[in-house]
Amino acid sequence: MILKTTGKMYKKIDLNTWARKDLFLLFKEYEDPFFNITANIDATNLYLHCKKNKESFFLSKLFCSMKTVNEIDNFRMRIKEDQVIIYDTNHCGCTVIHENKSFTFCYFEYFENREDFLQEGKKTLTAHLENPSFNPKHEELNLIHHSTLPWIHFTQFKHARKGNGYSDSIPKITFGQARENTEGKYMIPISVAVNHALADGYHVGLFFQKIQEAFDRYIT
Repeated sequence: MILKTTGKMYKKIDLNTWARKDLFLLFKEYEDPFFNITANIDATNLYLHCKKNKESFFLSKLFCSMKTVNEIDNFRMRIKEDQVIIYDTNHCGCTVIHENKSFTFCYFEYFENREDFLQEGKKTLTAHLENPSFNPKHEELNLIHHSTLPWIHFTQFKHARKGNGYSDSIPKITFGQARENTEGKYMIPISVAVNHALADGYHVGLFFQKIQEAFDRYIT
């Protein structure tokens, strides 16, 4: 179940005391305020663990990503009616492919415990694949949008985006193909797109640092 934007699950940021106030006011007026950075991350420990223990590499990547974004304030921030809000917890939306090669959006609740996330995520994924529905959930803000392209070890990535003043402040993370290099390491490209009104290169760099730690530390 995806948590709704009600209750006390988010709070407003006081713009008058926020260090990024001027940057927010500047970039929120841009027609396309998103910027994108792609980097190769060493997924060797994660990949070999999943292969050895027959665990889902797909769900394990999502867990590491969600653990990372929930540790970084700026990835939990959203723009809502010209206000900046920050959620207590973000959850996961991800594209999944079907036998006919079309895709739909599947939604996973975030659990801090890895085993809980993998167990519930497997149930969610199985149920969705058996009874797929096409629901982009544009109204849900406490999500991180994910995609996965296991066929391509890409070096850059660009998302399709709405025009005509459509407002979007949800980070978008895309995983590419994990490929073994000449040193025997499995490297995976990860694309991170964020709204510049809410985050800067520093925060994206922090994401890459923390997800590398997650790949190494939480999967042993």
